[in-house]
Amino acid sequence: MSILTVDVVSPGWEPVRDAFIHSFDIKEDRGAGVAVYHHGKCVVDLMGGWRDKDQTVPYDNDSLQVVFSTTKGITSIAVAMCVERGLLNYDEKVSTYWPEFAAHGKADITVAQLLSHRAGLYTVDGDISLEDALDWSTITGRLADTAPLFPIDSTHGYHALTFGWLAGELVRRVTGKSLGDFVREEIAGPLGAEMHVGLPPELEPRVARLMAHPIPKFSPEEVKTLMETSGPGTRGAAALSLNGAFGQGAFNREDVHQSQLPGANGISNARSLARIYAALVSDVDGVRLLGETTRNRATTSNTPDGEMDEILASATNFAMGFMLHSERTAFAGPTSFGHNGAGGSCAFAQPSRELGFAYVMNTMMTTIEGDPRPARLIAAVSRCADSVG
Repeated sequence: MSILTVDVVSPGWEPVRDAFIHSFDIKEDRGAGVAVYHHGKCVVDLMGGWRDKDQTVPYDNDSLQVVFSTTKGITSIAVAMCVERGLLNYDEKVSTYWPEFAAHGKADITVAQLLSHRAGLYTVDGDISLEDALDWSTITGRLADTAPLFPIDSTHGYHALTFGWLAGELVRRVTGKSLGDFVREEIAGPLGAEMHVGLPPELEPRVARLMAHPIPKFSPEEVKTLMETSGPGTRGAAALSLNGAFGQGAFNREDVHQSQLPGANGISNARSLARIYAALVSDVDGVRLLGETTRNRATTSNTPDGEMDEILASATNFAMGFMLHSERTAFAGPTSFGHNGAGGSCAFAQPSRELGFAYVMNTMMTTIEGDPRPARLIAAVSRCADSVG
């Protein structure tokens, strides 16, 4: 039996299929999907493996996947669409749209600073339960009542979970729609894509279970790095778990799937994510989500070259919510923008090649140097795009 359950590959793009199958052959993937759009057309759509650990349910055309922080890119698109419509301004103060946010010295934080992780709000002040974190008004109220945890705009520190609520509340304030409703009605709907931030309960059976990859062997130096960046008591641990509210296994829970966490709990598939990103750089069946002027502003770096991320402890490069091409997040090279997610998921666009790309998976991998699975796929995609023209 072939590992592939969906196999759509245009002539000249076969190396992407080879790279995808390779991850299964060496047992790095159990269930996954990859999709590529080029010049507005789908040229690769592959899915394969299994949704579950016992290999009873195929990872097929019906499968949906939690994509963690890859969700942030979709949230950033929603914000950019609000900017294009004149509802938000990147240079305006957040408190202009959200007056309660001004508390504790935050009155002058701009939308751009918030979106580029420069607001010092990578967690909330004090203890918080998972139940409270899943309640929109409670968590946004707690964030408005939290003082910056580092001096505003002095540096940047990855707002691993809080980004979604902060950006999503801006969208809600200026549109009257929740972030999940905006994504469904204004982004996924026009494109015929599936992207859920707040999963309808009836779709839960389609969601592939998240599984851990066999623990890799880290050197003592790598273990030291991991403990210093995300071990107990670190800023990284506080940011990644919201002070412990999101423990191990949280993102396989139905209540977490059904809540709106626009920084972390998007549920989609590779085909839909690639299609959404393609519509930022090409016409996709007559749909283009952003004009070039807004897209260029949204993807302009707001991070000084080489500035170390206070949470991730490495140099990262952020625009208006989007990750940009950098040593840590190469994507397909210069002009690329998008976002990756915990465990390996990744979605981005590259205007210079007119690419939309996405990779999703149910097997979480922890690495120091970056996940090899999307790296191999992106390398193959770049070669193919240059070859076919």
